[in-house]
Amino acid sequence: MINLDILPQTAYVFVLVFARLGSMIMLMPAIGEISIPARVRLLFGLILSAIMMPVVAGSFGPVPSSVPGLALAVVYEVLVGIFVGMAAQLIMSALHVAGNIIAMQTGLAFAQNVDPTQGTQSAMVVSFLSMLAVALIFATDLDHLLIAAMRDSYILFKPGQIIPVGDFSQMAVKVVSSAFTLGVQLSAPFIVFGLVFYLGLGILSRLMPQIQIFFIAMPANIGIGLALLFLILGAMMTWFLQGFEQTMSMFIQ
Repeated sequence: MINLDILPQTAYVFVLVFARLGSMIMLMPAIGEISIPARVRLLFGLILSAIMMPVVAGSFGPVPSSVPGLALAVVYEVLVGIFVGMAAQLIMSALHVAGNIIAMQTGLAFAQNVDPTQGTQSAMVVSFLSMLAVALIFATDLDHLLIAAMRDSYILFKPGQIIPVGDFSQMAVKVVSSAFTLGVQLSAPFIVFGLVFYLGLGILSRLMPQIQIFFIAMPANIGIGLALLFLILGAMMTWFLQGFEQTMSMFIQ
């Protein structure tokens, strides 16, 4: 006869694994973007949960005997998944900080389109950097870090334990500060370019007040800014990939 006693425990483990991994997938780069159909994300979450379940099944205890205990276990898994997924999303937001600064310094802030990673309008530089970053993450196999973070999250945040609010807060502050710092570092050459360029225009406008210097210099601002962008684009994205790797390595044991 087939032993059906393991079915409740198996279903319990699968639901909790899906609750954590599904929350991560909802927020992670590329697969968790708004432009990806919900059915695709749901199917990916189910498949990944089925693959991951045998690996992490030993981390779970027996099925709770009460409904509140089961609900609390699901809420814990969802919170952990949101936290890890949000960390990946926050480090991607460094490109939004950098892209907006670059757009303002090069006169491209009004050139906007729909950003597929956010589902809202943003500067074209932001959309370009975001899509390029997603492509490079998969090209350099850094997406494996996301899968490793899913697996090792069961070591850092074991199921059934009390929610480590202090650790959550400390890591959240660190990730947010790292993302903002990385964004400013990526756009640092353009901050210097903007200061020098507009300082020179200010001096020229004082020397020749009868000429609309800023209007005349706008094409030069855009041209030099684009040239600078494509000149240092490789170094920028390499620096971003290093920052992405360092951030996601915090969740890998």
